[in-house]
Amino acid sequence: MTYEMIAEMLGDEAQALLEHRCAGIPKERIHIPGPEVVADIWQNSDRPTPVLVNLQRLLGHGRLAGSGYVSILPVDQGIEHSAGASFARNPDYFDPSRIVELAIEGGCNAVATTYGVLAQVARTYAHRIPFCLKFNHNELLTYPNTFDQIPFAQIEQAWDMGACAVGATIYFGSEESSRQISEISEAFARAHELGMVTILWCYLRNNAFKKDGTDYHVAADLTGQAIHLGATIGADIVKQKLPENNGGYRALNTGASSYGKLDDRMYNELASDHPIDLVRYQVANAYMGRVGLINSGGASSGQGDLAQAVRTAVINKRGGGMGLISGRKAFQRPMDEGVALLHAIQDVYLSDKVTIA
Repeated sequence: MTYEMIAEMLGDEAQALLEHRCAGIPKERIHIPGPEVVADIWQNSDRPTPVLVNLQRLLGHGRLAGSGYVSILPVDQGIEHSAGASFARNPDYFDPSRIVELAIEGGCNAVATTYGVLAQVARTYAHRIPFCLKFNHNELLTYPNTFDQIPFAQIEQAWDMGACAVGATIYFGSEESSRQISEISEAFARAHELGMVTILWCYLRNNAFKKDGTDYHVAADLTGQAIHLGATIGADIVKQKLPENNGGYRALNTGASSYGKLDDRMYNELASDHPIDLVRYQVANAYMGRVGLINSGGASSGQGDLAQAVRTAVINKRGGGMGLISGRKAFQRPMDEGVALLHAIQDVYLSDKVTIA
């Protein structure tokens, strides 16, 4: 996909998204993804050498190999949203081999999915594409539904099958978040001991985060803090939803309850309402980009998925992010269409004309 095709996909937003410059946190102040990210950033960290080897392996695979950017296929929706809801559109993906084949054909850096999926096909594919074993999930069958991330696999199982990374979700803001933070911190430490990269889904979950008709689960300030907490407990890469608004702290806290949680400069100096500025604020919370930020592709909405995926990739890249992790938009359609969508996302990161804002 050419730059001109990318601009066409953006439609009326093309100029606003492709020509914007971040003023609050300019690009000179962040760490931008590039071919030498492991040497420039991570070799001075406490990460054991095998972690750096696996991070380089992850960055060296697929169509984005050597760019510093990543395109990951995540398929944990069979648990998170029920297998039927996830795969009824394309029943082939009930079969684990089809999931991994889509990631390979799609030119992804890695496939991130459940222990059950990867265990079925490990000897066939572990040497062909980097595995990320997503080891905790929200069990959705309890009635009435409960929302809590619990372990479904052990870190040692990821290492045994040859995975280069492990992934987990924390529901920051939920009643169970303190336990999850402690649990995942311990698990990530063990993963690093065994030489694996750690990827954290830094999601928010609290009914109170919806107020006066606005959903602050996608606010830049609250998602940014979740990212900051994820970086604190040892995530090498953080996954977050694309921010859609800001001012979560302002809306949810008043008077003494807001003390220490916000500074007006968060909103009127460091960020604006522009979507790229909102992502730049997320990147800032990821240690100014030292920890890579990948945004999620979101649910499949049908015919507009391709344009929406390209838009998300442009915003993430220009904001200083590390890539995109897109699942349902890719696997809830025929494989050739899923491959084309993944390639379109990757073309944004491969384009020298889509610059850092």
